[in-house]
Amino acid sequence: MAAIDRTRYDVIPVGITRDGAFVLEVDDPSRFALNAAKLPEVLDNGTRVQWPDSTRSRTLRVVREDGTVDVLGDIDLVFPILHGPYGEDGTIQGMLELTDIPYVGSGVLASSLGMDKHFTKTVLQQAGIQVAPWRTITALDYATEPSVAEQALDQLGAPVFVKPARAGSSVGVSKVSDVAELHRAMGIAFDEDDKVLIESGMPGREVEIAVLGGRPGEPARASVAGEVIITGRDFYDFDAKYLDAPGIELVCPAALTEAELAGLQDVAVRAFDAIGAEGLARVDFFLSGDDLVVNEINTMPGFTPISMFPTCWMASGLSYPELITELIEVAVARRG
Repeated sequence: MAAIDRTRYDVIPVGITRDGAFVLEVDDPSRFALNAAKLPEVLDNGTRVQWPDSTRSRTLRVVREDGTVDVLGDIDLVFPILHGPYGEDGTIQGMLELTDIPYVGSGVLASSLGMDKHFTKTVLQQAGIQVAPWRTITALDYATEPSVAEQALDQLGAPVFVKPARAGSSVGVSKVSDVAELHRAMGIAFDEDDKVLIESGMPGREVEIAVLGGRPGEPARASVAGEVIITGRDFYDFDAKYLDAPGIELVCPAALTEAELAGLQDVAVRAFDAIGAEGLARVDFFLSGDDLVVNEINTMPGFTPISMFPTCWMASGLSYPELITELIEVAVARRG
């Protein structure tokens, strides 16, 4: 909100409360600044944003607390800066498709695939892209026979990561070194999703590439690489990503040979295309010698000024405001 070019774009900030109410927010970027002591939250201020009710209109309205209705204007594009379930899993993208409202980022299918780690791996593997070995366990599987998790640990070998299949920002993720830690980790993951992955811990460097989708007829392009260097934590978890917890160093551009960078960029674009992504994505790798293993693909990656996606593009010569403009223009062009 602070970086978008206000000489070109009028912004209507819409927030979603914990109960799923769409409210008209205050156009004040400082209102949403990250604060480790208290993360910002969208509160119910009594307003209700009304989306267009058919494809014949793009008029956005708001019902005020006193019941009066104001027209906010005709919207050209939605920029869904949302993470996790209902935000980047194709759900809100489907809502926007129903009324033919253009939006930044991937469509319903690619968003759903990118959100579900099991199906991301399945599709990437089919495309000939190396992924970390894994085992998927449903809540029913685990309730019926808890030993399936222990069998997976035996097959994959410690350490493993236990992850909800469909969550974001490393929520519900645990690193497990033995059976004693396993069942607690399964419970944490099942609190977020009824489908959980047990995934081999991969050796090597953690490297990330940002991808920008092209306009119609143009290929996607990849940024320089960023690297997550773990100095005092088990992994790059939620607290490190959003609460500035110590133990993680982010370096961009990463120290890579030309061949290593070219290989990462090539696989990142192939992964982007494999799931049918549009607009933007961040592709996360484990790099060990000549092995490039895709960890996951995020179709709406972290977008704070210090997040890896904008950081990688800034290191590639595209400023933060220019990046936002590019994403908007690509989305408009793709929707004609």
